[in-house]
Amino acid sequence: MVSAVPQSTSVGSNSIRLTIASLQPQLIDWRRRLHQQPELGFCEHQTADFIRQKLTQWGIPHQHGVAGTGIVATVSGHHPGPVLGIRADMDALPIQELNDVPYRSQHNGIMHACGHDGHVAIALGTAHYLSRYPDFAGTVKFIFQPAEEGPGGAKPMIEAGALSNPNVEAIIGLHLWNNLPLGTVGVRNGALMAATELFRCRIQGKGGHGAIPHQTVDSIVVGSQVVNALQTIVARNVDPLKSAVVTIGQFHAGSARNVIADSAEIAGTVRYFDRSYDGFFSQRIEQIVAGICQSHGATYELDYQALYPPVINDPAITDLVRSVALSVVETPAGVVPECQTMGGEDMAFFLERVPGCYFFLGSANAAKQLDYPHHHPRFDFDETVLPMGVEMFVRCVEAYCVQ
Repeated sequence: MVSAVPQSTSVGSNSIRLTIASLQPQLIDWRRRLHQQPELGFCEHQTADFIRQKLTQWGIPHQHGVAGTGIVATVSGHHPGPVLGIRADMDALPIQELNDVPYRSQHNGIMHACGHDGHVAIALGTAHYLSRYPDFAGTVKFIFQPAEEGPGGAKPMIEAGALSNPNVEAIIGLHLWNNLPLGTVGVRNGALMAATELFRCRIQGKGGHGAIPHQTVDSIVVGSQVVNALQTIVARNVDPLKSAVVTIGQFHAGSARNVIADSAEIAGTVRYFDRSYDGFFSQRIEQIVAGICQSHGATYELDYQALYPPVINDPAITDLVRSVALSVVETPAGVVPECQTMGGEDMAFFLERVPGCYFFLGSANAAKQLDYPHHHPRFDFDETVLPMGVEMFVRCVEAYCVQ
């Protein structure tokens, strides 16, 4: 049980780490409770109830039901000042957990396989600490966001007013990152994560007997040419000094070995960092599909979704986070700028509205076999990273909300 919240306590900077370290048992407990009760996007009812219970216990004012299951909590300092947002995503993935641990998922087919349970625990720890030691200037808004993994909860939360009343002037967030070892922080100015776009294309040919191909329009042949041609977009249409990916992840067609398939369906994803390519890939993919289908006498239906824009960090806020990271990890080698990834994140929508920084917190520990990749059924992380996450957030508040 966490102690009651004193309203006028301050703590010296040299004691911050020790004070936060004392929270580690609670941080681990909160994380494990959340891990046992994972919920998919916009279904995070138990998660939201748990967060509300803690915030109420600590006397932290908050709104619930924001964009469905989202929560916005506010911690005010003793002095007037700016408004800083801290975002934590809450949702899990449709994955069956294979870890044999006491805190494994109790929900069949659903698992916290990306560290969002840790994100919530870190944000709760930060809110608890700041409510106990509010000797800072300004206000911190905690945005507990649903549905990062899909279909996307950031945009609905923004539309529901999560960044207003009071207006958030800057925002930060972190992602526990098993691509980096424990004790490191990945901080990068500019594009950190890629735009995420998805597409599905149904090609309609004309089926028939495998021995009489001239009477058919072979959808598999057409689809195969489409798959090959789509790879030329990055190779021949994208500036080679810029990065992009077109991946085909699904190709479904056919029902028998001696039957030419009547239709075929392909689906994939597009990733890029440069905002100037917004709208380009959807147009180019349709041009290629249309041209190939026309040349073979096939038709098509293309469904294209621009899901998330790229995650673009603000230079000034990134410099602040980088300076904080250097003080937390206490070695320049522990701050890693080469951390860019083609993964996507709807934190991007918050960063489009206000300046901010999204950063990675290394959470892998190979010695403990806690280094499986994200979205793997054996994903887990070293829980000693949790107080480090709280310290990063607290020191960012300390650096941004100055008197």
